[in-house]
Amino acid sequence: MLLELSPDQEVLREATARFLADRVPADVVRGLRTNAAGFEPGYWRDGAELGWTSLLVGEEHGGGSVSGTGLVDLTLVAHEFGLRSAPGPLTSTNVVAATLAEAGGAHPAQASALGELLAGTAVASWCLGGPPPLDRLGSTGVSYRVEGDGLVLRGVARPVEAAGQADHLLVTAHGELGLTQVLVSPGATGGTGATGGTGDPGHAGLAGLAIEPLRTVELNRRFATVRFDDVHVGLDQVVGAVGEAADQVERQLQRAIVISGAEAVGAMQAAFELTVRWAFERYSYGRPLASYQALKHRFADLKTWLEAAHAISDAAAAAVDARSPEAAELVSAAKSYIGDNGTELLQECVQLHGGIGVTYEHDLHLFLRRGTVNRAMYGTPAEHRQRVAGLIEHRKEQE
Repeated sequence: MLLELSPDQEVLREATARFLADRVPADVVRGLRTNAAGFEPGYWRDGAELGWTSLLVGEEHGGGSVSGTGLVDLTLVAHEFGLRSAPGPLTSTNVVAATLAEAGGAHPAQASALGELLAGTAVASWCLGGPPPLDRLGSTGVSYRVEGDGLVLRGVARPVEAAGQADHLLVTAHGELGLTQVLVSPGATGGTGATGGTGDPGHAGLAGLAIEPLRTVELNRRFATVRFDDVHVGLDQVVGAVGEAADQVERQLQRAIVISGAEAVGAMQAAFELTVRWAFERYSYGRPLASYQALKHRFADLKTWLEAAHAISDAAAAAVDARSPEAAELVSAAKSYIGDNGTELLQECVQLHGGIGVTYEHDLHLFLRRGTVNRAMYGTPAEHRQRVAGLIEHRKEQE
């Protein structure tokens, strides 16, 4: 998170922190394990009133940032989410909202969907990757073909965050004309949306669309497999133009990685602070654990990783917000660094706590769960290292 915040950014951060501390303290987060949606009715609407869903959307569409750098502002919210392992599809809803806004609301249904997302009365998700072997970075699990005056979708998207609760799905599909994105409203999925419901899995109301829940280590975020079996959509559901979504998808990927990365850094920060307090409060042979030289060295390593994670996360957010030519490279570097070193830091914190660190009643596992899931989303650290190498090679060829 930025070392120096503007007054408006500080207000946003503090408001989010107070809201999350009041609505989803650690005991409530544990209780959400059995909640179908992962959060209580009204929670998401109230969060939207604080600006959670509007920071990447221009004022002309009903949104607006607090500093003029919407993605940087959103990372402040994401950081607080990570600090508290808070529920809610923050990444996916904002990615979809930003894309709909940039498409200009050309179709009434898309403009209406954007309004619902900004108001917090609906949530959205992004269907990108698929099951193996279509789960690698840059792959899509859904294909399309042009048929009559519309498109037909076929394939599988997995994992899709909040698919069972989503009122709108942004589907990325490949075909002969190139990457294309469509906005699909599943209908009666049995999900909760932002207003509450049963969350029972099963087939969606849209013919040919099925949503199957997945099990993950997260307590309060829900993921699912979305199957498209010849789902017919109209051209008015295309976001942008048919075959011209490559740049759009790259922009979405960058934003998603930045937001989830800021969450992961928040989880790292929370785990580190928890472990430092423990080391000063826990005594061994009449001395606090923090006084032992060997542990000091380990804490120094953790602090180094944490500060570097903050720095690279902030740099990636600023680059993407400014549409810098270096954005793709910085985003992948951040994803790789935070994914590897964040996981290592969280595991070290568990070890430093000793036996209590692996108990369900302790808060530490909440942050380990968040960091672990975020590491696996939107490409692995190894895939992003390969991506950085490819970008550097391409740049050298152009010189």
